[in-house]
Amino acid sequence: MTNRSTTKSVYLCSLISGLIAMPALAQDYEVPRTEWGVPDLQAVWKHTSIIPFERPRELGEKRFYTEEEALEIERAEQERFDEDNEPLDPNRPPPEVAESLPPIGNYDLFWREDAQFIPTINGEMRTSAIVDPPNGRMPEIMPGVMDKVRERRANLPGRNDGPEGRGLPERCLVGFGPTAGPVMMPVIYNSNLQFVQSPGYVTIVAEMVHDARIIKITDRRNSAAEAAAEAHEKWMGDSIGHWEGDTLVVETKYFNDWHTLRGLPVDNLTVTETFRRETDNKLIYGFRVSDPSVFASDFYGEYPLSRLDENLYEYACHEGNYGMIGILAGARELERQSAEESGQ
Repeated sequence: MTNRSTTKSVYLCSLISGLIAMPALAQDYEVPRTEWGVPDLQAVWKHTSIIPFERPRELGEKRFYTEEEALEIERAEQERFDEDNEPLDPNRPPPEVAESLPPIGNYDLFWREDAQFIPTINGEMRTSAIVDPPNGRMPEIMPGVMDKVRERRANLPGRNDGPEGRGLPERCLVGFGPTAGPVMMPVIYNSNLQFVQSPGYVTIVAEMVHDARIIKITDRRNSAAEAAAEAHEKWMGDSIGHWEGDTLVVETKYFNDWHTLRGLPVDNLTVTETFRRETDNKLIYGFRVSDPSVFASDFYGEYPLSRLDENLYEYACHEGNYGMIGILAGARELERQSAEESGQ
């Protein structure tokens, strides 16, 4: 068994050395290009981070950690994982019925891919993905929005009446969690994105479920394309992109109104994203959220993605979705039993 303190010492030295070398490497970095001359983003990128989407309130406008603070947070996170990863006693008694799940949740560490390190963006170890507003939190929700959310939820089909009553991920329509958007965020596993390019297009394929965003490279939507996009709202929205220097800028709107952004409506949502390579192994993903009907102001944030030298495999959600059949069949059986008991 590796000595835990030795492992940490090696890790700390490596991390500090990387921090010292990183700004120079990023400054001198030459972005690779495709055969047709645009920046080459093609790779599988791992989208995991312990950076929270919103900053903890107690940190106020503290935008980034010091190296010492970051190392302490990472050390605590690794110790938590070490403790949760300890083997279980095979002779332990059965758990009590009311006993809660272990700290790691109902998926053990074999399945989860939680991050344990705070990556840097422009040399900063960020305290949150959101950096604007300065408090690192989503802006105030406009009056009446939550009333509309509650009204919409009240009018949804019953959860067990049919597949329409189940969540979109359960129906294999979008990923579990917002891996593919709106605003691409990391989740506990399968937070991998593959970028594929061809002249005039960039496609982002999310490993979770099967989400694929096809981004057309064009300066603007023409009137016919605009009307078609608005009439045929897509789960991932309608995206167009253009290059500003070495940065891909993508505007996405016209989301399917069954979708949400952290539970909030997306009917009038516009997300403007940026993608730029900082090094061969790091891609900086930026996002600006704009919806005056929901938020009092826009907000902006960034995530770092790291290159993964592995393949992306199919997530065959529908083929193995026996849970949906079981849930609905169980509900029908309960209804049958209830009818028999009541004599109907």
